[in-house]
Amino acid sequence: MNMQAQAFSGAFARPVFEAQAVFRTLMDCMARPGLVGRIAGDVQPPSPLTPAAGAVALTLCDQDTPVWLTQRLAKSALPGWLGFHTGAPVTEERQAARFAFIEQGATVPGFSLFAQGTQEYPDRSTTLVVELESFRGGAPLVLSGPGIKGEAVIGPKGLPETFLPLWSENRQLFPRGVDLILVSGEKVVCLPRTVSIASREG
Repeated sequence: MNMQAQAFSGAFARPVFEAQAVFRTLMDCMARPGLVGRIAGDVQPPSPLTPAAGAVALTLCDQDTPVWLTQRLAKSALPGWLGFHTGAPVTEERQAARFAFIEQGATVPGFSLFAQGTQEYPDRSTTLVVELESFRGGAPLVLSGPGIKGEAVIGPKGLPETFLPLWSENRQLFPRGVDLILVSGEKVVCLPRTVSIASREG
């Protein structure tokens, strides 16, 4: 299938119902950081973006949400797919992006390179959708803060080695800062800027 054909296929079969289901999952995971949600559906975005990340894009992106893509994603059929199914424009300017998509194995840029929002409008920031190898097998991370009873522990595999200092800097900007949506297979974990994250050893 050529790139043009890929742009027109692979979206939700029942857009309203499926998008609502994905949205509920994402909102639940945002409200309860560390909760592992499941995104089901038969979405087939252009490779190398995975189905679950594609479902997130179809649910959250529209003509008013510029999207930043890694170089590999930008060179795929994904820009046309997003444009056709969501109307979302692709931007090369990280500061202009409302959403950023990073496929598994790609370098995760520094969070400060993206829009942080303002004190008056903290929601005008970038949400990063990052694909990971797994939510198990990585260094244990302890989450605490709003929406978490006591502590939650996750072990995401594939985050950059500099993740903890990057997140610490991001957390200090509150109410500004970026939010993360981590995707692995059909599973999703959300990390809003409100959550504190530390290593289990720390």
